[in-house]
Amino acid sequence: MSVQPGWYVDPADPETRRYWDGEGWIGAPIPVDATPPEGPPPPEPAPVAAPAPSGPAAHPGQPGAAPQPGYPGAAPQPGHPGAGQWPGRPAGAGQWPGQPAGAGSWPAAGQPGGPPLGGPYPTWPGRPPLPQPHGLPLASYGARLVARLIDFGVVFLLNVAVNGWFVWRYLEEIAPYLRESFRRALAGNSSTEGLPQPGDQAAGLQVVILLIATALWFAYEVPSMAAGGQTFGKRLVGIRALPVEADQPLGFGRATRRWSTLGLPTMLWYCCGFGLLLQFVDAVSVLFDQPLRQALHDKRAQTVVVQLPRTRPDTRTTPRDRANPPGDTP
Repeated sequence: MSVQPGWYVDPADPETRRYWDGEGWIGAPIPVDATPPEGPPPPEPAPVAAPAPSGPAAHPGQPGAAPQPGYPGAAPQPGHPGAGQWPGRPAGAGQWPGQPAGAGSWPAAGQPGGPPLGGPYPTWPGRPPLPQPHGLPLASYGARLVARLIDFGVVFLLNVAVNGWFVWRYLEEIAPYLRESFRRALAGNSSTEGLPQPGDQAAGLQVVILLIATALWFAYEVPSMAAGGQTFGKRLVGIRALPVEADQPLGFGRATRRWSTLGLPTMLWYCCGFGLLLQFVDAVSVLFDQPLRQALHDKRAQTVVVQLPRTRPDTRTTPRDRANPPGDTP
C-alpha cells in the first residue's frame, strides 16, 4: 500500500513539509507551519550556465585560473560563511575535508597533496543523519525485540488459561503414537509399520487450538494498537507505532492490517511450520530496511515505530506559576 501524493511532514526534517508524488519527495521544502499550495510544487528553474572562459582552460586552483565559488581562495559567496569555506565547517578549520585547523591554503588541484584534477566535488565526510518521524527517534532493534517478547509472553499466558484444556485433549489423542515412536527410536528401530495412529479428534483439535490462539492474539494486540499505538510490551519499553504521514492513532483498520501480516500466518503452523517461517521472515525484515526500519507489517500499514522520550518533568520540582495557581480557572 503506497502513500497518496500530497504535502507531508518530512521525516528527515520535522520542521519542514515536502510534496510526496507517490514514489519520492519532489520540489523544495516549505516551513511546517506554512500553508502548502494546491497540487505539486512548481518546477524549479533550470540553473543558468556560466559563460565559458576565454583562452586556455584552467582548472580552479591552478596558477592563472580565476577563483571559483566554493573553491579555496574564492571570494565569499551568498550562503557561504567565508572565502573558500564549506557550509557546516567549524570556524578555523581547513578549506578541504581532512585539512587541519589553522592550515593555509590546500595545494592546487592536480598537484601533490591536493584534490585530484577533475575529481568529484568535495563533500563533508560522515553518515547522513537518521530520520526522526514527527520529531521522534526511531526505535532500536533491541527495544522492538524486547517489546515483542513481552507481548508473546502475555499471549502465551492467555493461551494457557483459555486453550489449556484443548491442548491437553490433543496430547491425549497423539500420546500412543508418540510413546511408540520414542520406544522404537531408543531401540534403534526406524520402521514405521504398525505404529498406532493419532485419535480421530486430533486433527480437529489442532485446528481449534490454532483458531483460539489467533483470536487471543488479535484481541490482545489490535484494540490497544488502534487506540494508542502501544501494546503492554511497547508501553513497558517506551516505544510506539505511528502512521508515516501524521502523528495520530492508527485506527482499527490500519491496526488490523499491521497485525494480520504477522498474526494470521499462525493458522498455517500445521503446514509443516510454514506459518512460523513467514512470521520469522517478517520479524527479521526490520534488520534490513533503511532508513525507517520498517518490518513487513509496518510497510503494509505504512507505520513507523519510534522511541518515546524517557524523561518527564517532575511536578514536585517544576516551579509553579504564582499568577495561576493550581485549581484556578482563567
